[in-house]
Formats: sequence, C-alpha cells, structure tokens
Amino acid sequence: FRIMAGKVKWVTDIEKSVLINNFEKRGWIQVAENEDWNFYWMSVQTIRNVFSVETGYRLSDDQIVNHFPNHYELTRKDLMVKNIKRYRKELEKEGSPLAEKDENGKYIYLDFVPVTFMLPADYNLFVEEFRKNPSSTWIMKPCGKAQGKGIFLINKLSQIKKWSRDSKTSSFVSQSSKEAYVISLYINNPLLIGGKKFDLRLYVLVSTYRPLRCYMYKLGFCRFCTVKYTPSTSELDNMFVHLTNVAIQKHGDDYNHIHGGKWTVSNLRLYLESTRGKEVTNKLFDEIHWIIVQSLKAVAPVMNNDKHCFECYGYDIIIDDKLKPWLIEVNASPSLTSSTANDRILKYNLINDTLNIAVPNGEIPDCKWNKSPPKEVLGNYEVLYDEEMAQSDGPDRDLRSRPGQSTGVKGNRARDSGKPVLATWK
Repeated sequence: FRIMAGKVKWVTDIEKSVLINNFEKRGWIQVAENEDWNFYWMSVQTIRNVFSVETGYRLSDDQIVNHFPNHYELTRKDLMVKNIKRYRKELEKEGSPLAEKDENGKYIYLDFVPVTFMLPADYNLFVEEFRKNPSSTWIMKPCGKAQGKGIFLINKLSQIKKWSRDSKTSSFVSQSSKEAYVISLYINNPLLIGGKKFDLRLYVLVSTYRPLRCYMYKLGFCRFCTVKYTPSTSELDNMFVHLTNVAIQKHGDDYNHIHGGKWTVSNLRLYLESTRGKEVTNKLFDEIHWIIVQSLKAVAPVMNNDKHCFECYGYDIIIDDKLKPWLIEVNASPSLTSSTANDRILKYNLINDTLNIAVPNGEIPDCKWNKSPPKEVLGNYEVLYDEEMAQSDGPDRDLRSRPGQSTGVKGNRARDSGKPVLATWK
C-alpha cells in the first residue's frame, strides 16, 4: 500500500473492500474523497520505477511506501543465500561466538539454510558436493519467480544436464539474472502431520534496518500438501507431494476449499505441545525467531534503509522430523488475496495492524518520526527484535539469549501478558 497525495486507485474489488474497511476505521476515506490523500497498493515493479535514477522521482516527508528499494537482497533466492553466507564469514572473521562451528565444520548457531548453489555459476561446486552423497535429492528453483513456478526435483546429475540442454534460455551459457537458478539440498525428512508435508508462512514487518526493528505477526499459518508425503524417487515429479504453495495445491483433486489445507500457527503449537511437549515446542519457535532475526541482520548492511519505507515479508519455514527449522525463502509480496473465510479475516487483520504500525493512529504520515509505535497499536504484532534496545544490554546479548543454549545466564525468557517470549527480541 502506498500513501501519497492525489486520487484513490484500487487494484481489485477484494483489496478495495478490505482497504476501505481499514481506512474507514481511521477516518481516511473522507480525506481520500477530498483528494488530499492517495492509497495505493504498490507492487514491486512500481517500487523499482519510483526509486529509479531515470525517473528522478523524490518522495516527500508525508509519503510512505511498502517496500525497501533493494528488498531483493533478501527476497531473491540467490541473493538471500549469498548475503547469509557473507554474514557468517564476517562474524567468523570478527571472532564472534555466533559463528562457532562443531567438529564437522558446521555452524552451531547459523546453520539454518540448506546447502545451496547458484546455477550456472556454481555448477562445478555443486557437482563436487553431489558426488559426496550421490543418493541425495536436490530442488531447483528459478531465482526470480514465485508461487512454485519452474520448481523441480532431481536426484541424478544427468537430469541437470538434460535441463541445461532443454532450457530455452541456455542457462549454462547466459549469466542473465532472469535465467539464474538456485539448487538446494532437499529437506527429505520433513515433519509430517497426517502423513503430509507442510511449511510455515510467517509475516514479519520491518520498520527500519538501521537500527533494525522488526515485528512478528502472531497469526501465521501452516500450508499442507494435499497428497501424503513419500521420499520415493518415483514421486519426485509429483508437486502435490512436495510443494506446499497454495497456487499449486489448489489444483489438486484433494484440495479442500473450506479450510484451504491450512492450519493456524496456534493449532500447530497445540499439536506439538501435545505430541512432543511444551519445552521442545517453545525451543522450536525460539529457533524460528532466531532464524528470522539473523536473516534480517545478514541483509541490513546492504539494504537501502530509506526513511520512507517499511516492509511486510512472508517467511517460508520448513520443520524437519528432528524439529529443526529451515529457512526456505522470503517473499517480498506475500499473497494478500483470500482463499478461505479464515484467510480473509487473517489478512484483513494483517493489513490493519501493519498500517497501524506504519502510520500510528491514522495520522498524517511523517517519515521523520522514530518508527517506534506504542504497544497499544501493535495489534497482533509483537516486537521480535529492537537493535537499539539489544545494544543497550551489551554485545553478547544475542548469544546469551540464543534458544536452547546453556550459557549460565538466568532468565532466557521474559513474561509479557502471561506468555513466554525471548528476552532477546524485546
């Protein structure tokens, strides 16, 4: 959404109805009708145009946009991995305890992204890694696409070579970003519920990168596959088994249009607490929060922290059968269309709460304010990490509050409204 001077422009009837309800709450519709304000749903492409050197456009202090200019440093699959790898190496050079490795050379605290290579650039490195474990399965994804488009699984080198030959873009020849792929080690031991694979879609709002201030939305959900999972190589081509994207699953014969194959995060918590125990469940969600904060820290130095910007990201997390969470990707434009009644309520609240933080109390936007809204306007958001506050508690705060670690510091958890939360993220 974009708040600018001019006329009102709506994208779809669904978005219009949701936004009008939000704006009416703030008394903005009357102002909009007088053409003093403009509420836009701003796409990633529009952001590129606004911040393009060629356009020469400059935002004024009362104009706020819903993407950072180079958000793709986090939301493009290849750049996300590249930035996380750079972040880990930098921490290693600094001698940070966060970059500690085990006896096998694996990061103890920062191992949350599957082994990933860029194709065609890293083809030889990939082949070397593949030959260490020839029975492994890998997943290939185009860097710049979403909704599961162009994704496929492989378990033989010959399949890569065939893809290279069949590719109309001749990807091993051209270095064009439009044709780049990432290939990642497939998580072939996902946690299953009812025999089906699922992932988590979590919403994270970033109001500023320097200092980093981010919020976790409490009403995320799980997306389930419609077909029971099997690691069998005969099912590698069956995307209804492997990909949780609603854009794919809704075409399956077993797709349920009432619940949309979704669970709320709170239902997942209840399920895990009853099957695995409360302590293990809390540790899992602490680790998910840790992953999100570290991924944001990884891109913070390279992000164009424009004061006119905020962003609501859609994080995709997969949990394996050992209850280890993995960051799969981050979406710049998570879907805000609703496929079910519950979906509509969730996304209505998401938009409402996001706007309340971006523009507290429905006041005239001001990009110069300190972007730290009062608690009463957070709605279903909770502060995930506040860098200014964390720094005031000392440089070792992150490690002290690392979930599941015994560091001798008492009180890893604080209590807020009776619910346990990590002290780190406050």
